[in-house]
Amino acid sequence: MAGRPALWLGPLLLLSLRGASAPASLLRRLGEHIQRVQESSGLSLTSGPGAGAFPNLPKQGWLEQPLDPFNASDRRSFLQRYWVNDQHWAGPRGPVFLHLGGEGSLGSGSVMRGHPAALAPAWGALVIGLEHRFYGLSMPAGGLEVAQLGFLSSRHALADVASARLALARLFNVSTASPWICFGGSYAGSLAAWARLKFPHLIFASVASSAPVRAVLDFSEYNEVVSRSLMSTAVGGSPEVVMHSLGQRCLSFSRAETVARLKVTDPQVSGVGDRQWLYQTCTEFGFYVTCEDPGCPFSRLPALPSQLELCEQVFGLSTSSVVQAVGQTNSYYGGQTPGATQVLFMNGDTDPWHVLSVTQALGPSEAALLIPGASHCMDMAPERPSDSPSLRLGRQSISQQLQIWLGLAKQSSVSRGG
Repeated sequence: MAGRPALWLGPLLLLSLRGASAPASLLRRLGEHIQRVQESSGLSLTSGPGAGAFPNLPKQGWLEQPLDPFNASDRRSFLQRYWVNDQHWAGPRGPVFLHLGGEGSLGSGSVMRGHPAALAPAWGALVIGLEHRFYGLSMPAGGLEVAQLGFLSSRHALADVASARLALARLFNVSTASPWICFGGSYAGSLAAWARLKFPHLIFASVASSAPVRAVLDFSEYNEVVSRSLMSTAVGGSPEVVMHSLGQRCLSFSRAETVARLKVTDPQVSGVGDRQWLYQTCTEFGFYVTCEDPGCPFSRLPALPSQLELCEQVFGLSTSSVVQAVGQTNSYYGGQTPGATQVLFMNGDTDPWHVLSVTQALGPSEAALLIPGASHCMDMAPERPSDSPSLRLGRQSISQQLQIWLGLAKQSSVSRGG
């Protein structure tokens, strides 16, 4: 293991190098990388002579969702995409694994590869992937003007989860005794944890991978973890890697081009999601990576003012409003002590985002596991022969936790006479 680079050490370094000029894309780009890994490991979904060999291809569907779920008088709606894999489903009384999408497009790989798809056969589970509003093809009409983006937030996304949970249960005739378990990675991992926190009557349990549940304005810890990872031989790094990176000339990014691109409101042009995710960082999370500490291996130019200026230039949002939004997010969800029961937090210690997640158990029903040498959402990736023993044990812990939860669900159903 020591002699070969970790799967995501390269993206980790690249994202750190470009973080000062593209703060909104850090978490999003990692999410895209995870999606590509899942898709490249999945089945080819093209229609052709060989398509008949896979009769149980995932099904794509659409749900009509209210644009403003908090205003009953607003009749506007949008279509939210979902994917279904029912090839292992034991029937209406079987569990449902709900894979939440985050700040990007959600494809068929979300229900075909990685967890929860790999866990579905053992439990006879129905696997559903739900794309996040304003990302991928789940795009409300009206473009990405600031007024329209007012309907983009984690709270809106959670309202979608609750609505979809009820609608999909009816659509697939899922028994009321069936437990729904949320899965998600990165920002979607936070959503998974928060779905259990806010809707415990709808979501029985959640697995939250690499979930940054604490919002933070100045995320200086990001590059501290990157620096340690680059020097760790366990993940393919070394001190000489670090020195080589310091000798590299800076990557070139035009500020004017960045601002111009982020101001585009046409979804067909801005479909990659950078404008949407920047808006969420400005109005909820911050997550602005800085590199001013002596231990940071990259440029130590003051980055926070420049990043906050993007919120003003692109959306007209002041620094004080961003600061206030970050505080409100932590107040609403509880930061790193959310108080959600039956949630398993999975993290890797080489993942910079683990410092904003839950890495130690908060109670008997708030479990956490920190996997040595694992990077961002590594437990979600398809199994590989090169996986470390600690990563394999981490995935086993998820399976063991599921066994406990589903046992509790069965006992609860029996006690209710279900």
